[in-house]
Amino acid sequence: MIQGIVLSFYECQLYYETMRQIRVQTIIMGGGVGSRLFPLTKGRCKPAVPIGGKYRLVDIAISNSIHSGYNQIYLLTQYHTRSLHRHISETYNFDPFAGGFVEVLPAEQVDGKDHTWYEGTADAVRKNLDYINLADDDLVLILAGDHLYRMDFSAMVKAHLETNAEVTISGKIVPSSIVRQLGVMELCPDMRIRNFEEKPSTDEQIRRLLLPREEYPRHNLDPSQAYCVASMGNYLFRFETLKHALEGNENDFGKNVLPKLLAQGTAMYTYLFDGYWEDIGSVRSFFDANLALTDIVPPFDFFDEKHPIFTKPRYLPASKINGCSMERVIIGDGCLIDRAVLRRCVIGIRSVIRENSCLEDVLVMGNNAFEKRHTPSGPIPCGIGKNCYIRNAIIDKDSRIGDRVRLVADGKPNGYESHGCVLVDGIICVPERTVLQDDFIF
Repeated sequence: MIQGIVLSFYECQLYYETMRQIRVQTIIMGGGVGSRLFPLTKGRCKPAVPIGGKYRLVDIAISNSIHSGYNQIYLLTQYHTRSLHRHISETYNFDPFAGGFVEVLPAEQVDGKDHTWYEGTADAVRKNLDYINLADDDLVLILAGDHLYRMDFSAMVKAHLETNAEVTISGKIVPSSIVRQLGVMELCPDMRIRNFEEKPSTDEQIRRLLLPREEYPRHNLDPSQAYCVASMGNYLFRFETLKHALEGNENDFGKNVLPKLLAQGTAMYTYLFDGYWEDIGSVRSFFDANLALTDIVPPFDFFDEKHPIFTKPRYLPASKINGCSMERVIIGDGCLIDRAVLRRCVIGIRSVIRENSCLEDVLVMGNNAFEKRHTPSGPIPCGIGKNCYIRNAIIDKDSRIGDRVRLVADGKPNGYESHGCVLVDGIICVPERTVLQDDFIF
């Protein structure tokens, strides 16, 4: 008995010594073209899209990594990067004694190397391996930059070391009806990955990947539904394994690299995550995720004092609300709202909403600066004018909406467009810096 206790204590000491010696660096993917989020990505990349009234999507991944204890972070960017680069440079400045950084690595052309741009997630990492200074046994955490979730990656690292894995993928149990746009994994009972399919397109493929019914009680799943284990797009690699995996010309982790590693017998495991997670891949998912923040008990909690989501410190004044009727509304800093009616809305920083306007199920991203007078571009001031009615809409930044404007999607087909506004997934999208004259009706 005494010998067993001593051995257990020794094993614990060895484990924590190993954890202390292994370094973890994070790579965050800046995203592709973002066509399914268009027109929100017309002038910005997906990680730079505003969310929750005051944040950017990239703040989620960076904050999760920092709170997990991993503050050496590389951000790989390529498309519409200006606003993202500015946000990073103005937000993430570390104490020099902490050894942390968020370094932007844009696609670049270097003499003596391949002159193409990033051709996919794996290709982007391959072209930046020279910047990662790690030993073979150290770990690289690769994260998507456009997902909404709160996760402690140190628990994922712990599971990775305990299973002696070479690759660990964070997984989420989801209904099989939504997996056609996700990577899906077939698992062994010990969480080792048997098969990986990126965006399965046929019912037969999905049937082969269904979670076995005997697993339902363990995860408290509804027996009337079918489920799969989807990849969250977060990968933990042993650095030596990552280097070998990228020696070929495969461009994408999900489509090419992970299936190749499985075929080679690489020890690949899943770390199951049971919290809220949303892939912000479309206008509808983005809109729903934002408005869900107004729920009485929201699925994602920004009100976590111990683990805040970091973002740019703007030093804005408190919002000023005058004679309004509001129900389930989030309001960012520096807003001016006068005698308006708001129902289930997210109102971004520096927003201006004038008297007698009514907004229902609306996301207003706000403005980049305060405006003291009308601009030379016309008589419509920044913000939303008087006596407007807007429902099921996203109003992008610095838009100018005149008086008596009516934005309602009823009866219009998807893709309907008028004066720059477009109907996407049943949601009216008003692109950045749009000007709508008085009495405009969508």
